[in-house]
Amino acid sequence: MKELVEILAKALVDQPDKVSVNMVEREKSVLIELRVAPEEMGKVIGKQGRIAKAIRAVVKAAATKQHKKVMVEII
Repeated sequence: MKELVEILAKALVDQPDKVSVNMVEREKSVLIELRVAPEEMGKVIGKQGRIAKAIRAVVKAAATKQHKKVMVEII
């Protein structure tokens, strides 16, 4: 899932080398922290958060196979 978020984020931004993804696993949940350059934040979030919601939906769909709850935070 970490790779999935990284691929999606790098496709959206102009500076893909400044994208970093950190994954923290817990018992039944996973926290994925997505960091991008401050000037690229709008491209990852999108108007009214539509792109961020789409990223979360794709990751959530991928996580259902592993029976884990996934949270994506954009930092």
